[in-house]
Amino acid sequence: MLRFAHTDILWGLLVIPVFILLFIFVSRWKRKAIASLGDKNVVRLMMPQVSFSRPWLKFIFFVVAYAFVIIGMADPQLGSKTEEVKRKGADLMILLDVSNSMLAHDLAPSRLENAKRAISQLVDRMHDDRIGLIVFAGEAYVQLPMTTDYSAAKLFLNTVNTGMVPTQGTAIGAAIELGVKSLDFKNGTGKAMILITDAENHEDNAMEAASAAKSKGVMVNVIGVGSADGAPIPLNPNEPNSPFRTDESGNKIITKLNEQMGKDIAAAGGGIYVRANNSNSGLSIVMDQVAKVQRKEYDNKSFKDFEDRFQFFLAIALGLLVAEFFISNRKNMRLSGLKLFEVKKS
Repeated sequence: MLRFAHTDILWGLLVIPVFILLFIFVSRWKRKAIASLGDKNVVRLMMPQVSFSRPWLKFIFFVVAYAFVIIGMADPQLGSKTEEVKRKGADLMILLDVSNSMLAHDLAPSRLENAKRAISQLVDRMHDDRIGLIVFAGEAYVQLPMTTDYSAAKLFLNTVNTGMVPTQGTAIGAAIELGVKSLDFKNGTGKAMILITDAENHEDNAMEAASAAKSKGVMVNVIGVGSADGAPIPLNPNEPNSPFRTDESGNKIITKLNEQMGKDIAAAGGGIYVRANNSNSGLSIVMDQVAKVQRKEYDNKSFKDFEDRFQFFLAIALGLLVAEFFISNRKNMRLSGLKLFEVKKS
């Protein structure tokens, strides 16, 4: 397994296209300057020591050396040994609503951002449990398969937004069904889901899907986000004074938490319902319930030792820079005067 200890340094590779464009610009400028002196062949005869190919070779050596320096500074590391780790945990699938109604600001800074922040805090507290993430609106998609890689979980979580599901709606039933399909029932670990939604405008039989999940041993818990009074939906959530979404009559669309629907889904799924607010996301209460799920040992492969490999990249870069330094922009007249393959006429 390859990883970089300092991934932010790899941004330095983006400078390479700039180098290339500058070199091409300077090369064209030089060609035009030479062409202005007269006929190209005559000018070449007047400058026998000038090489037109060596600057390109020197530039290639420099660019490749620069790339290897950046990669070396990022400290590439190879996993040298794997080990089997016995872990005892459960499988937890998060179902996160990303419909437009989740942009409402009745939970600060918005329903969606509030939920993402709570999930991130949940991941920080996890140890041996596996976690997965499904996002849904009018359709449901697996954003993160079951994993114990909590860093990857937080990375995927940061990318979640309302634009990632093209079809709007609230297909809770489809999300629960996809969650059940994404679980591994062969390992025998306990299974649970946490559904985070405002449950508004649901489009399918969510209670039936929750009941089916319960029959397979999957506990479905629900966290309701939003308020009973509701709130308008901003068109541009990142703008402080954004206009709000309106209906065909020009009236503001007010999105409200369907709390009864959330309670019914939780009851059908054998879990609990908790309403989130600005001071309490509800995840702590739900996790106390999830803690009752049976935990079982399972095998997990992980890389134990990582060895630095930066020295190889820096050594190659140094070699290229030394070679570039000794390549002259001028031709070696002694070598160019040698005609090793010339056939002498008798």
